[in-house]
Amino acid sequence: MSEPTGKYSITMPRDIAEAAKARSGPSGLSAYVAAAVARQIERDNLNELIQVAEAEHGPITEDEIQALRDQLHQARRQQAHNEPNAA
Repeated sequence: MSEPTGKYSITMPRDIAEAAKARSGPSGLSAYVAAAVARQIERDNLNELIQVAEAEHGPITEDEIQALRDQLHQARRQQAHNEPNAA
């Protein structure tokens, strides 16, 4: 069962609307715009979480970010190394 929908009127620059319409594919412009808005809401929620965490623990340093990126890259390399070859 899908979520109930509502009809809304929005205003946006014509070039953006035309580009979105061209990329929307068979699902249509409404679905494309809804997905874009959902992604923006997720980003806004994450930014709010970051602000709360930084207020409590202080800002994350570039060194900490790089160390986490390095850990992620290493984990991905290890995972790729452990995966059996596709046949």
